[in-house]
Amino acid sequence: MATDSYVHKTVAGNRGGPLLFAFHGTGGDENQFLGLGPDLLPGAKVVAPRGDVSEHGAARYFRRTGEGVYDMADLSRATAKMADFVRAHVEEAGPSTVIGLGYSNGANILASVLFHAPSLFDAAVLMHPLIPFTPHVEGDLSSTRVLVTAGKRDPICPPALTVELDRALRDLSADVELFWHDGGHEIREGELTAAGAFLAPYRPAA
Repeated sequence: MATDSYVHKTVAGNRGGPLLFAFHGTGGDENQFLGLGPDLLPGAKVVAPRGDVSEHGAARYFRRTGEGVYDMADLSRATAKMADFVRAHVEEAGPSTVIGLGYSNGANILASVLFHAPSLFDAAVLMHPLIPFTPHVEGDLSSTRVLVTAGKRDPICPPALTVELDRALRDLSADVELFWHDGGHEIREGELTAAGAFLAPYRPAA
């Protein structure tokens, strides 16, 4: 079954409430953001898949041949597989909204799924994404809200590429927010606060 196509963990949420997918960074696993999901979006069901590619023992969602150089054929494979995984869990849960949150490699696979299946997610939090290619989308992202967070001194995700991604998302009609901090590739408290504020509209009524 597509719901089991990735090793994953879940956190139960309110029946019929939001469904949040959490995607780890390189070397992380399904536990990296499992606890963060309920903190940012109380009442949401959280699904956290583990990447199925190993890079010298570090879990990733797709292969690369160097820093910032992607194996585009494997990215295509991984994107289609992840889209099927997400769809299967959406069909099973019947959620009010579908939201993705990813960091670094997790943000990259989430962004790729957004481009591949633009109606699949209602909202996405892309933390330090690196998209070194021009996105192609069948349709647009007019029904999708996106928060992009980034570091002004990130050596892995150059700020210029973040600006290009922001522009590309806006050109695709996404409702985009962009948050910068003064550091590098690390996640800082300010971007978690920004993510919480971004997700606040999706919190179930008390």
